[in-house]
This record gives sequence, C-alpha cells and structure tokens, in this order.
Amino acid sequence: MDTNELIALLPDMAAFVAVVETGSFTKAAQKLGVTPSGVSRQVSRIETALSAVLIERTTRRQTTTLVGRAVYEQCRQMLDSAKEAVIASENNANEASGRLRIAAPDSFARQVLEPLLVSFMQRYPAVSLQVQVTDLRVDPAYQNVDLVFYIAEKPYEHLVCKTLGRVRSVLCASPQYLADHGVPNSPEDLTDHSCLPLGLFDGDNIWTFSQGERRTVVTVDGRYMMTDAEMRLKGVMNGFGIAPFPDFVVQDALEKGEVVQVLEDWQLNSDFQGGIYMQFPAMRFMPNRLRVFIDFMESHWAKTV
Repeated sequence: MDTNELIALLPDMAAFVAVVETGSFTKAAQKLGVTPSGVSRQVSRIETALSAVLIERTTRRQTTTLVGRAVYEQCRQMLDSAKEAVIASENNANEASGRLRIAAPDSFARQVLEPLLVSFMQRYPAVSLQVQVTDLRVDPAYQNVDLVFYIAEKPYEHLVCKTLGRVRSVLCASPQYLADHGVPNSPEDLTDHSCLPLGLFDGDNIWTFSQGERRTVVTVDGRYMMTDAEMRLKGVMNGFGIAPFPDFVVQDALEKGEVVQVLEDWQLNSDFQGGIYMQFPAMRFMPNRLRVFIDFMESHWAKTV
C-alpha cells in the first residue's frame, strides 16, 4: 500500500477506532456526527484494503476479530500521536485554554468537587470544563474524557494516578431512631433494625464488616432503598433506619448532631470507599489546561492533609 492509499484510509481508521471503543456503529456515528451507514462503509473500506475481517457482524451483536484487535491497537496509537501533535503546538502558548473533559462520582462531584471547579474556572477563565457526573466507571483511555476522579480500593493500573486522599464508609442513624429502637452493638444486631441499602445492584443488602482479622457478613432489610446519598441521608434524618455513607457525605450532619455513627469499631466494606484517585492517560505532551488543573487539585488536597 503506497502513501497516498494510506492517507486516504486515515479517516476510516479513526472511524474504526470509534466503533471498537463505543461498541456499536450507531454510537460511533453519533460520536463522529455522521450516519451509521457511513461508518459501516468506512470500516468496510479498511477491511477491503487490508483483505481482512476486522469486525464480525450479526443482527444482534458485533465482535472485534483477533486481527481487528491488532489493527485497533495500531490505529489507536495513530490517533494518540495525532492528538499529541496538536497538543505540542498548543503548548507553545503559555496560557492554559480550551475544553477540559472530566468525570467524577455523583456525591463526590456535588459535595467536594463543585466548589473547587468554580475556583478553578475563576482562576483560569480561558479554560472551559465539561463535567460528566456519574457513578458508572469512566475510563479516559477508551472514553471521551481527559481525566477522571475515582474512589476505589485500587486505581486503574493503565492510567497515571495521583492519590488525593481517602474515603471511609460509615454507618449512621438519627439520634431519635436509636432512642426508639436501640443501638446495635455488633453487625449481627442489624438484622433486627431497619436499614437503607443502596438498591443499585442485587446484593446491596448484603453488608460485609471487618474488625482486625475478624470478618462478618450480614443481610439487612428495610423499607427505603435509595441510590442517591443525599436523599438517603434525609431518610436517615427522618428516622427510617441505619444507612451507609461515604464519610464526606455525612461529615457536616455528624458535626451538627443530626446523625450518629454506629458500629464505629467495625469497618463496613463497600465499593464507595478507598483512595480518592485522579487519573489520566500517560502522554508525552500534556495540554496546559490539563497540567494546571492537576496542579490546582493537588495543591488543594495538600493543604487539607
């Protein structure tokens, strides 16, 4: 294949990457702003040029072939190199500018991150922020974001990681609820109490506790299941029972005495605790807007430690 033929295929290679990363021709078309049939033609052109099937298509699903996976990795590197070329030229200017796309968990974004984002935008008026607030896992290596805040026991291994702090999961109840129903002295006592599981996944009502080397699992029940942490906190304040929270959600309510922590000697294990990680793909040339954002966030957390 000569250079002219290769150059003609570059847009098709970018379309192929979008199909693999979004998982469908329709989503890739939405991302690229074209029609699904147009994306399909682009992928077909690459397959014809390479004399290889890259994506197995059926009426119900599509699967990237082994050859397709190898081609995807090379095309992905091509796009990354193109992005770095743009970044290298942008960084000739000293001012941080342009759009920065970040993602963060819901409660963390609203209660911890939002005031910092406002301060950042006031300091850097030429930078625009696009914030994706979601409790679903977002991976900057495959999705259209530059940086993700992530709360978990372990960070993504394939991304650069900045550890900002830690989050603990705590159980809380209102003082009135405990006065009416008693204070649980062990995790097993929770089976006699009304509890507020998240209700996000099957098994959310199965709580695992640890205390040193000891580990115990209890199945709880209650009338009020709520995925939103702030609404769940209001439910606890209204006496609906005992519920788990990331510590930053209930810090203010604990200080005011509106809720009380229970089973303080036990650690509730949950998916919403662990390190606070700020992660982004490794790159040779980092955009100024991303560099100043990372520095801004690290500077804030350094003052809070």
